[in-house]
Amino acid sequence: MKRIFPSLIAAVFVLLLAHPGSAWALRSFMLSPDTDLYGSVRQVKVEGEDTLLDIAREFGLGYNQIVAANPGIDPWVPPTGELVKIPLAFMLPRERPQAGIVVNLAEMRLYFFFSNGGHDFFFTAPIGIGREGYLTELGVYKVKSKTPNPTWVVPASIREEEPDLPAEVPPGPDNPLGDFVFRLSRNLYAIHGTNKPWGIGRRVSHGCIRMYPEDVGALYPVVPVGATVQVIYEPVKYGWGNGLFWVQAFEDFENRAEYPLMKIMEELLYHEATIGPLDIDRQALERVLEEKTGVPMVVARPREQ
Repeated sequence: MKRIFPSLIAAVFVLLLAHPGSAWALRSFMLSPDTDLYGSVRQVKVEGEDTLLDIAREFGLGYNQIVAANPGIDPWVPPTGELVKIPLAFMLPRERPQAGIVVNLAEMRLYFFFSNGGHDFFFTAPIGIGREGYLTELGVYKVKSKTPNPTWVVPASIREEEPDLPAEVPPGPDNPLGDFVFRLSRNLYAIHGTNKPWGIGRRVSHGCIRMYPEDVGALYPVVPVGATVQVIYEPVKYGWGNGLFWVQAFEDFENRAEYPLMKIMEELLYHEATIGPLDIDRQALERVLEEKTGVPMVVARPREQ
């Protein structure tokens, strides 16, 4: 399988920047002021000995997304011929800058917003994040530096846990930083590749953000030193697309989401008061918040007059 791009202008731009050895990298979209919803959901059949992780990587998804969207399917031994849902649709984060990187820890996804040729675009890719107790601190950072083929200087805290590690790991297949690293402005955090791609979509690091090798390779040339990096925790996203109101929910593994049902209802009531009446599907709204599949669901639409 080849990774699928939407047929947008930015797709060609990304292809030219793709990491050598990878036919496709990242997903790209042209921003529109008329929608918060991008992409679509599709299905593919399991072939041969494919795992859900193999399928996830081919389509630019993380482990969390493919598993949440396909409850009941063994991620390691899915039945051959089984239809697997590919959740390639998503809502944009509600907290985002006009330009720069957004890391949504709850979604385990990175976004890079930028302008080119008079148009606004964004790239997006799945990520691996900090394990329990090591989640990246929320806030705004800057890209302090970026380095190809980095040497990993092993932090003292990690050497205490794994005393057999050397003080430094040179570039190569044993280097957990992968081929490219963006170092952030505080707390020794970085956005980097990985030599363990099955950790994408999982809580695996000591606070750094991991990307598939092909994704970080495509991102590396276009993100400048000094770029803003906003780290957020947004397990529930919502907004308008195709004239309908959608909600997308992920697992709130940090238990930080405060009253998402109330906030969404307030948003819908505000819309009714300012624009016009809606038909609200309360059952669909409660279901999407309960199931947390990461698949956007329609919960309201303008009432027909």
